[in-house]
Amino acid sequence: MNAGKSTAMLQVAHNYEEQGQMVRLFTAVIDNRYGVGKVTSRLGPQRETEVFDANTDFLQVVDKKIACLLVDEAQFLSKEQVKQLHQLAQVRGVPVITYGLRSDFRGEPFPGSSYLLALADDIEEIKNICSCGKKATMNIRVDENGKRIKDGEQISIGGNESYRQACGRCFYSEIH
Repeated sequence: MNAGKSTAMLQVAHNYEEQGQMVRLFTAVIDNRYGVGKVTSRLGPQRETEVFDANTDFLQVVDKKIACLLVDEAQFLSKEQVKQLHQLAQVRGVPVITYGLRSDFRGEPFPGSSYLLALADDIEEIKNICSCGKKATMNIRVDENGKRIKDGEQISIGGNESYRQACGRCFYSEIH
């Protein structure tokens, strides 16, 4: 959370398009923080995108004419969709770049992220900082008073008001 994933995605899209290349951007339909079908950076830039849901078949909606496929909120992909993206990259030669979280507020992996990590040719970590100054690798869900929430559904859409980032040490020290 808050590491600049959406900013990075918007920059990659801009770089391709500046060279006259066509890209397609997708984000999860359930991410409605800034409106459905929008990728928004906390720094301000935003862009309309296509959306994916549980029924999206990337092999059907993506053709080879694009220079790159970019997917935000990739933790919400299904196992089958990750395999479709892998096939697009490996068989059709379409570069696929995804952005998302590895784990939820309990430290449990998102299914889509697990399969992305297993099949990815390259993995680049976009770093963030914990309040203690160390590298943040975990997410903590908080209530409206900033108190940690330890239980609940894996998926709950929210931004800075609902989540904060933490290093492993701070993540585990707050559990007890």
